[in-house]
Amino acid sequence: MFLQRFHDIYYKLMTEDITLDKNCEGCINRKTDHRLLGGKLNVYDWLHDVPESVLCPDIVEVKFKNTRKGFYQNVNKLKLKQGDIIAVEASPGHDIGIVSLTGDLVVEQMRKQRLNPETYEAKKVYRKAKPLDIEKWQEAIALEHKTMIKARQISAELRLNMKIGDVEYQGDKTKAIFYYIADERVDFRQLIKVLAEEFRIRIEMRQIGARQEAGRIGGIGPCGRELCCASWITNFVSVTTNSARYQDISLNPQKLAGQCSKLKCCLNFELDCYIDAQKDFPNTQIPLETKDGLAYHQKTDIFKRIMWYSFDKSTTLNLIEISVDRVKEIIRLNKKGIKVDTLIEEEKQPVKKVLDYENVVGQDSLNRFDKKEPIINKRRVKRKIQRKPRHNGKPPKTEK
Repeated sequence: MFLQRFHDIYYKLMTEDITLDKNCEGCINRKTDHRLLGGKLNVYDWLHDVPESVLCPDIVEVKFKNTRKGFYQNVNKLKLKQGDIIAVEASPGHDIGIVSLTGDLVVEQMRKQRLNPETYEAKKVYRKAKPLDIEKWQEAIALEHKTMIKARQISAELRLNMKIGDVEYQGDKTKAIFYYIADERVDFRQLIKVLAEEFRIRIEMRQIGARQEAGRIGGIGPCGRELCCASWITNFVSVTTNSARYQDISLNPQKLAGQCSKLKCCLNFELDCYIDAQKDFPNTQIPLETKDGLAYHQKTDIFKRIMWYSFDKSTTLNLIEISVDRVKEIIRLNKKGIKVDTLIEEEKQPVKKVLDYENVVGQDSLNRFDKKEPIINKRRVKRKIQRKPRHNGKPPKTEK
């Protein structure tokens, strides 16, 4: 009786609505998230206050540990909402997950992952999780870390060139997924036999990359925000050093690499803007011929359309600022055999502003905080001296 009461209270706490701000119309009712699902690949339902359309399919998006998600068919017409803990179909048995999205946006999420909502064969949603389901789910979660440590020891004993990065138990504790990283093909048939005998469960080995592992573990990037692979990126596009070259970023491996030791995914975010801005830029390998000698390219400000040249190829001293249009004009004249007098047009030479020090607020004065004597108004003092005394209408006394 006591255990049943505990299950009811726990289920109520896990599914209870929490209102962020009653006075704020932008805030919506949210659910308590599980500690292992902390904010990874969350989706904001911006259609939460819009009634569902008639043609909306009965498919819900369900999230599991870390970044694993799936789409399931609500065949029983359950009233599900974001944050509900449900039991879904698995192979074999059932799994426990949390509803992350419902309604019309699920179709858009499926299209984003290149899945056709009409032809996709989704697995079933069995029911809302019962207290016994949640208890078994928590027991399975408690075994994951110990299982991962033991699996790493077994793989080291078998001398397998692989790293087991994470373990995820199914909600009914009948199956476990072992996520591993390997640089080359690994024969883990013997490992599966040993793990099955050790843990008495069904074993599934799933290989992931370094970026997927960083997304599953999570963390904070050098920008101060949560890792993109843990917060919103679902498909990983290849990143090359050409992305850094197009953006004139220093090819420093320590700054270009992320927590996964691969090139940062954010190098591709603004790449298209830089490529479009450089479409009409001249070739930087072509030196500019002047009467004073050859000028070599040193650096470029892409969005300001400014290029810097110097007459010494090996150093960056005495840089000359030239606009892109002027560089193209000089190259066109050089092709005709004409050498320009100066790199900058005489009538368009920029006036250099002399940077000088100014004591604006008197911060250099040593006695600026000293108490100064009050200023005496000399005119007022002089008037007081010249003013005659009053006698209240009586004649002044005369001396005898």
